[in-house]
Amino acid sequence: MSHHRRRRPAAAVLCAAALLALAGCSAGPEPTPPAPPPARIAASAAPAPTATSAALARSLPVRVQLPAAGVDARGILDLGLNADGTVEVPSVAQADRIGWYAKGVTPGETGPAVLIGHFDTARGPAVLKDVSRVRVGDEITVTREDGTAAVFRVRELEQVDKDAFPTRKVYGDTRRPELRIITCGGDLVDGHRPDNIILYADLVTARPA
Repeated sequence: MSHHRRRRPAAAVLCAAALLALAGCSAGPEPTPPAPPPARIAASAAPAPTATSAALARSLPVRVQLPAAGVDARGILDLGLNADGTVEVPSVAQADRIGWYAKGVTPGETGPAVLIGHFDTARGPAVLKDVSRVRVGDEITVTREDGTAAVFRVRELEQVDKDAFPTRKVYGDTRRPELRIITCGGDLVDGHRPDNIILYADLVTARPA
């Protein structure tokens, strides 16, 4: 299946300190809530699979399940670009939901589908608060509008400083269906989390939802 090149965010994507709520990057000025689990993961990777499930046709995501982190999110948000070219993120009021970067491919199509969620916000822990429990080999299931469930397997876990965000690695074209889940990480510094945590996963099967 051919993959059409799409507009990719600039290197500043997911790195701008001005985006206070970028995937749960800011605790804000409100009273500090109970401390959430550590915003850190053990970086690890497995070899890329020699074969993956065949690519699927375009269909919007409606549910994301990541059992290892206790995630079962419905009502997936469509995220675009802000006026400055950075990627939108769910609002603080939507901290229990996951967003999909709608200018990219849908989960299951050839290319990297990108999902974004908060680790925490000024109101406390959010949808990806337990991301540190995820390990290589864990499964992520994305239910799609067409009634299929695209099952991905985590291949790599990465935690990086936002100033060194791997834009090409995350958003660049791939030859197979892949998935990224992005949130924030690191210890709070002046109300912000300085890192991004990124999960990279490959499509392994598709089944009826």
